[in-house]
Amino acid sequence: MTSPKFSASLEQGGPPSPPAAAAPKAKRLPAEARPPRRPSVHRRSTPLTIAMLAVLAYFLLPLFWLLIASTKSTQDLFNSFGLWFSHAPQLLSNIKATFTQDDGVFGRWLLNTVLYAGASALGAALLAAAAGYGFAKYRFRGHGAAFNLVLGAIMIPTTALAIPTYLLFAKAGLVNTPWAVILPSLISPFGLYLMRIYAEDAVPDSLIEAARMDGAGELRIFLTIALRLLAPGLVTVILFTLVATWNNYFLPLIMLNDPDLYPITVGLSRWADQAQNGGAGASSDMLALVVTGSLISIVPLVLAFLMLQRYWQSGLATGGVKQ
Repeated sequence: MTSPKFSASLEQGGPPSPPAAAAPKAKRLPAEARPPRRPSVHRRSTPLTIAMLAVLAYFLLPLFWLLIASTKSTQDLFNSFGLWFSHAPQLLSNIKATFTQDDGVFGRWLLNTVLYAGASALGAALLAAAAGYGFAKYRFRGHGAAFNLVLGAIMIPTTALAIPTYLLFAKAGLVNTPWAVILPSLISPFGLYLMRIYAEDAVPDSLIEAARMDGAGELRIFLTIALRLLAPGLVTVILFTLVATWNNYFLPLIMLNDPDLYPITVGLSRWADQAQNGGAGASSDMLALVVTGSLISIVPLVLAFLMLQRYWQSGLATGGVKQ
């Protein structure tokens, strides 16, 4: 049975056309019911901007004061405005006096600090990478308990371990040697935890299995494959350990007796005591030298962060998001 429209097209001699289904018409919402469009520019929050400026001033103001104070003499430190230069800036002469005071012992302190911090940072990063890789890719008896012990070690302040560490190193005959500062700094529970989380995603299990099928041993897999993939995490641990060892004061204070082995932190504290108490070797501008030495001591850390910043950022981000 044909429809009336189909029969009429046959009687008129035209080609038959199949009946077309009526397309539903899209309903347009009224203007007041449509969702508002997002503005093309980002909105600025005045309270948030003020808070960020306050935080920025909190972090940069001490550095600004240190830079200004390094250009002054000891007398100008007390007689001039603290946040601006004096009438006779003398930064270069202060730097020269800092490196020549006590037969140039400040240069030795700076080299000692570079040695302690550099060796500790590299050693702690390698140990943390090896241990973190082992916890992430291997399962063994006591795996969970051992890792929980590492997490518990993060909560222990390092100052609480200083006296037991001193007694242990005194028995071993390592007190008043560089090893007394370097060896305790090689242990980084937080670095191990960070490398374990990073290695879980940075080193695929399929890549390890492929290397094993090719005949590579476990040590070779770690040194030639895993260690390269863990490079951003390694840089992160290096930076954290570098800053911690560079600024460490209490451990070198109880471990070292020879002034030629002091790091910058202990050496500048010794100069500050001389400036206050007028001990042997104290000069009238000793306090200015302490401030100038503090400024010089932060320059290597700033350079390290500027050079390794991109690796540090990627190291913190990778491993925090599951693929």
